[in-house]
Amino acid sequence: MSKLLDSIDQRTRLVGENRLELLMFRLRGRQLFAINVFKVQEVVKVPVLRAVPHSHPHVKGVAYLRGQTVPVIDLSAAIGAGPLTDMENANLIVAEYNRSVQAFLIGAVDRIINLNWELILPPPKGTGRGHFLTAITRLDDQLVEILDVERVLADIIPYNTQVSAEVLDADLAIEAKKRKLKVLMADDSPTAVRQVQATLQNLGIEVVYVQDGLQALKQLQQWVREGRSIDEEIFMLITDAEMPEMDGYRLTAEVRKDPALKNLYVVLHTSLSGSFNKAMVEKVGCNDFLSKFQPDELAKVVQKRLREIIKL
Repeated sequence: MSKLLDSIDQRTRLVGENRLELLMFRLRGRQLFAINVFKVQEVVKVPVLRAVPHSHPHVKGVAYLRGQTVPVIDLSAAIGAGPLTDMENANLIVAEYNRSVQAFLIGAVDRIINLNWELILPPPKGTGRGHFLTAITRLDDQLVEILDVERVLADIIPYNTQVSAEVLDADLAIEAKKRKLKVLMADDSPTAVRQVQATLQNLGIEVVYVQDGLQALKQLQQWVREGRSIDEEIFMLITDAEMPEMDGYRLTAEVRKDPALKNLYVVLHTSLSGSFNKAMVEKVGCNDFLSKFQPDELAKVVQKRLREIIKL
């Protein structure tokens, strides 16, 4: 176990190479699940858990890990597969999302796999658990379900999309709405898209949504082919880091290489862990970086750009 997890920080160097590494595990049965290694801090055996009165039913308790108290979420129960009962063989995946650390109660850890993004497929529609899937893949003729952890957390910890009064520039929002200003957003998590849409609605901004970096690049190139001005279509590109087909770093690099797109304002908006290296953002040429999900911080970045293009 320790040998497997000691390499997680090194493995995150794959970012920007359009490859993905997944930590695979099981919950109650033989079905394999996975989450992106890049979001994982460590995997540990389940320590003593302390009950939290009046907590969400899927919160198993809290654990004391590395000097901090961490909520423990029963991942099996959270996706509707029933509570995990085999605590003897259980483990905790400790991960950082939205600037806070959570632990997910799982069963046995399988292994870490390294895949090209082309092997990552959209989840099937119409399945119950598909509600919590961000993608699927196949390994040795077995289906691997890649979980949308942001969706799981949104059900347990309701997210706030309101912009505080001291941050919101009402005059700017009125002008943005009058001009029908838009941003292009590339993100494979529907939950993340809904969060951004709801927040930017406060600013009078419309969100044009695509599911991955390749779709975003094709949309931008299509506008150029049609003779449209990119500046008139959108004033900002907001992109996730890890997505199927093309990640946010590669997308930004492709935008900067295209003479018709190179001046586009690009913001990287991601739930990456604390080990994330911001030097990568500077290397590919992003204009700004935001950790998910902080509505006031998102509003500040968007309003900063708005003030550069709207002179009130």
